Amino acid sequence: MALVVSVTGLFVAGGKDFVTSPVDRLDLDLDGIAGDLHVGPTRKSGAREPWHPRGTIIRNDRQLSILGDEDLAEIARGLGLSTLPATWVGANMTLSGHDHLSALPPMTRLMAASGATLAITGYNAPCRQSGRAIAVRSGDATHEFGFVKAAKGRRGLVAYVERAGAIAVGDALTVIEPRLAG
Repeated sequence: MALVVSVTGLFVAGGKDFVTSPVDRLDLDLDGIAGDLHVGPTRKSGAREPWHPRGTIIRNDRQLSILGDEDLAEIARGLGLSTLPATWVGANMTLSGHDHLSALPPMTRLMAASGATLAITGYNAPCRQSGRAIAVRSGDATHEFGFVKAAKGRRGLVAYVERAGAIAVGDALTVIEPRLAG
């Protein structure tokens, strides 16, 4: 029996800032989310790709940021917050139903009934930029560095759109883990 998770939130980073705003539905195409900061088939390399000079054009394997509600709750507890809004850390999607979503392996697929399929490319390591956004919104400067520690192993995942389609809040996504060679 396949694992199924529920879409509890959808978000778009509509400006130059990675902080997102809630929406009811995402119409995904192979470039990602139209109008989102991370849309497109390519992106510029950064600190996560030290083997390329910064600014090198590379394939965009980070079209979406996905977090688990359970992981967000743990991070909030670690920061002493009652909740941590997914919008503060640039999430495009929140899911419920997996105790440790951040541990899903690369190339796991998340498939909606519409056929929309997201391919997980990896873990989204916590960074000071997200910590700074939390610190500004919470009014607690210690959250800038505290986030990196509190979010270790729970920061969520990044993915690209493998198959276009719509995903709405409340949808169920089937988790398809990669097959091992053998």
